[in-house]
Amino acid sequence: MTTRLNPITTPRHQLRADKARRNKEAALNAFIGKKAEIDEMLARLQALSDDHFETHPDEVGWAMVGTLEHYASVLKRITDSAFGEGEHAE
Repeated sequence: MTTRLNPITTPRHQLRADKARRNKEAALNAFIGKKAEIDEMLARLQALSDDHFETHPDEVGWAMVGTLEHYASVLKRITDSAFGEGEHAE
């Protein structure tokens, strides 16, 4: 727990520095939380892929191909954005 500075007795520059520090700390916490969300989604997707998307070879049909094509296109948009590729290339 952090102690907040008294705005009456603390110089302005110190108040601004403290506010900036707290803001940076909050941003870091939010970043770590979002990363954890992504890690969880990636782990779930990897497990589903490892299980062949819960599809037995005898059950594969064009509908499943279409579903995987959709998944692949969404993931491609994400990876293109993350790596500056495709429409996100500079």
